Parts: sequence; C-alpha cells; structure tokens
Amino acid sequence: MLISANVNASSGAIPAEAFNRHLKAVRGFLSKRAHPNDVDDLVQEVALRMQTRRSAGAIENVEGYLFQVAHSVLADRGRRDVVRQRSSHHSLEEYHHPVEERSPARVLEAKEELAIVIAALNDLPDRTRHTFVLHRFEEMSYSDIARQLGISVSAVEKHMMKAIRHLSTRIAG
Repeated sequence: MLISANVNASSGAIPAEAFNRHLKAVRGFLSKRAHPNDVDDLVQEVALRMQTRRSAGAIENVEGYLFQVAHSVLADRGRRDVVRQRSSHHSLEEYHHPVEERSPARVLEAKEELAIVIAALNDLPDRTRHTFVLHRFEEMSYSDIARQLGISVSAVEKHMMKAIRHLSTRIAG
C-alpha cells in the first residue's frame, strides 16, 4: 500500500514519501495490536486519514503523528466492534456450509423420493390433500383454511393429522 504522490501540498496531507517511508513500522505497530486479517484494512484507513488530513499546518514529527493516527484508527475500530458486537459474529466459511455433490445417482434418488411424495399426496382424499397443501405450501393458518373450505378448525386439524400420518407411513415404508 503506497500513497500516491499526487497529493496537493496545500491540503495539509502528509507527503507520500513520508508515509511510504514509515509504512513498514506502521504495519508492524498494527500487527501487534489487531487480528492479522484486519491489518491491511487498518493500514488503508491510516493512509486514508493521512491523505484527507485537513489541517494546513506542517507536521514536525511525521513518524509520531503517523503512530498517533494508527492508534486512533485502532481505538475507532475497537469502539465500532463493541457497538456492532463483532465478537458475537461468526464467519461463514465454505466448510460451514458444504455443498452436496450433484451426482447422477443423487439426482435420480431425489426424483424417486419426489415421486413417492407426489403419489402419497395423490392417494389422499381431495379435502385432506387440499387442506395439507393450503397449510404447508400456501402457508395458510388453520382458521383461514377453515373459512375458505367452510369447515371447522377442528376439522382442519383432523385433515392435517390424517395427511401427516399417511405421508409418514408412505415415505418411511
């Protein structure tokens, strides 16, 4: 990470050569105080703050000022992490969510399982199947199904139990 030399000197920004000369030391300072995955982002934040510095006054001790900015970046990151409860977050890595292999055998097995479920649904009486589909696939509540079909909530419950029992025995067997 090198700062561009195209910085307007009147902006108060640190000269690029001064930052680049101390870059390794700043990186070492941050590496001792932050997680290794965060160091590049922190160095970039220090560089950004140095580039966008608004004070017109010259800096007598550039190295000291760089470390002061680096310390401020660390403090800001720490406060932000506490507010956002970063320690409670878990990274989502590929091994956390393995992808099943889509082999021809697996595809065939899934098609056969689907055919069994469809056949089991088709074996149900019309009202029982319709009740099951409305609840499980259309996500309707029992009371909404009862109103739509003109039956009691108790009847909806009985149809659902009948459908679940039938599907369980057909799929398990």
